[in-house]
Amino acid sequence: QTYLMESGGGLVESGGSLRLSCTMRGLTFDAWRISWFRQAPGKEREAVSFVTNVDHSTSYADSVKGRFTAFRDSARNTVFLEMKDLKPEDTAVYYCATLSRYNGDYFYPGPNDYWGPGTQVTVSA
Repeated sequence: QTYLMESGGGLVESGGSLRLSCTMRGLTFDAWRISWFRQAPGKEREAVSFVTNVDHSTSYADSVKGRFTAFRDSARNTVFLEMKDLKPEDTAVYYCATLSRYNGDYFYPGPNDYWGPGTQVTVSA
């Protein structure tokens, strides 16, 4: 069963915008922190952002601060990633995932967390 599903990816020119969606089904949405990761060809997976479930606070990678905004809508069981001023280096498959682990410094996905299948974002120069 697919508990998380991303949508909204596509091809956009440099400087353009996209809004990604991550919809949760079959789980209690308000019980989970939700994160966004991305992976470009030949590169390691990178954490992009997350939104907490209690106070909806957010965190961003330095590479996307000021350009990406993550927010959640409990009425639609969906987390969004608003991406502006996109750059070719933002090209990657974007995944959403639940975040259940905390090591005292940061949250991270553990073996019991859920991942979506991903959505491709391509930014042309």
